[in-house]
Amino acid sequence: MSRRAVLWVAFVFVHAAVAVLGFLLPMEPMGDVYKVYEPWSTAAVTGHGIVGITEPWVYPQLALIPMILAHGFVWITQNYTAAWAILVTVADALAFWMLVGRGRSVGRNVGAWFWLCFIALLGPVGMYRLDGFTVPLALAGCLWLVGRPWLGGILLSIATWMKVWPAALIAAAVIAVRRRMAIVGAALIVTGLTILGVVVAGGGKYVFGFIGDQTVRGLQLEAPVATVYLWQTVLHIPGSALYWDSRLVTFSLHGPGEDVVIALMTPLLAIAVLAIAVIGAFKAWERASFHALFPPLALSLVLAMIVFNKVGSPQYVTWIAAPLIVGLVIDRRRWRGPATVALVLAFVTLLEYPIFYRELLVGDPFAAVLMTLRTALTVALLVWALVRLVRVPVAGRVKRPQPVAAP
Repeated sequence: MSRRAVLWVAFVFVHAAVAVLGFLLPMEPMGDVYKVYEPWSTAAVTGHGIVGITEPWVYPQLALIPMILAHGFVWITQNYTAAWAILVTVADALAFWMLVGRGRSVGRNVGAWFWLCFIALLGPVGMYRLDGFTVPLALAGCLWLVGRPWLGGILLSIATWMKVWPAALIAAAVIAVRRRMAIVGAALIVTGLTILGVVVAGGGKYVFGFIGDQTVRGLQLEAPVATVYLWQTVLHIPGSALYWDSRLVTFSLHGPGEDVVIALMTPLLAIAVLAIAVIGAFKAWERASFHALFPPLALSLVLAMIVFNKVGSPQYVTWIAAPLIVGLVIDRRRWRGPATVALVLAFVTLLEYPIFYRELLVGDPFAAVLMTLRTALTVALLVWALVRLVRVPVAGRVKRPQPVAAP
C-alpha cells in the first residue's frame, strides 16, 4: 500500500472514530450542533427568521451557510448531528487532498500526519463546532497564498465571515505575501458582497452585531486569563463564583476585580495583535521570505487571539492547526517541536473537555490543574512563535548608491 493510500485510510478511521466519540463521551460534546446549529438553520430554511438578518447573532452572517449545508446530508443519516459530522469530514477531505497531493512530498506527508493526530487527540469538540468547518477552509487558503493569492484570499475571507479568527491569517498574508494586493482585493470583494447581501436582505443594522457581542462578554471559564479566577473558585475565595450565562450558552466566572480585567482584555488583545503585526511588517520590509515569515507570524497572531481573549472555548485550539501544518510543510525539522507541544495541548484539551468538564464545574482541583496546564502550553507556544518571528532571517533592503558629486 502506498504512503498516500495509508494516509487516506487513516483519515477515514480518525474521522469516523471522532464522529462516534461525540455521541459516547460525557457532557455531549456534539450538543451545540443539535441545540443551536440545527434550530438556527431550520428556522432560516423554513422562513421563521434568519439569525444575523432578522435578529442579532453571535457569529458573522456566513456562519449560517455550513449550518444550512449540513441539512443536505440528513438524508444519509436521518440525523442532523451526524450530517454535520459528514459535512466537516467532506470539508476536511478536500483540504487533505490538497495538502497530500500525490503523496510524494515528505513535508506535506508530515503535515498530513500531524493534522490527523491533532484531530484525533482533540476529539469531538474539534468536529462538532463551527470552527471545525473553518479550519479546512483556512488551511486551503494558506496553501494557495503564493501560487493563487486571489483564491487563497477568498477562502480566508469566507472563513473569516464565518468565524472571525482567520482574520489573523489574512493579516499575516497581507504582510508576508509579495502579491499582497491580491489578498486585500479578495478580502474586499468577499466583505463587500457579504455586507451587500445582508443589507439587501434587510439586516443592515446587524451586519457587525457579532463584534459588539464579543466586547460585552464576561470571563469565560476556559479563557486563559480566567485561570486565576478558576483557582479562586476552587479555593472558595470570597466573591468568586462560577455561573451559567444562558444568553451566550456558556459558563463564566465572577471574581474580585473582574470588571477591570474584562475592560482591559479587548484593548490588550488589540495591542498584542498590532505589536506582532508591526514586527512582521518590519521583517517583510527587510525582505524576509514568505516561507520564513508567514508560519511564525500567522501562528503568533492566532495564538495572541487565544491568549488575550476573555473567551476561550476548547474548540479554539483548532485554530493553531493551519499555521502549524504550513510550518511543517515548509520546514518540518524546525517545526516538529511546537507541533509536538500542540499535540499535547490537544490531548489536554480533550481531557479538560469533555472528559473532566463535569469535575471542573464543581471545582475539582485535578480538573483545574488540567485547565492550568492547557493555559501554560498555549502561552508557551505563543512565546516560541514570537521568538521564532523575531529571529526570522532577512535579506535586508538594497541601498541605492549615492550619487557622486562632479569634480
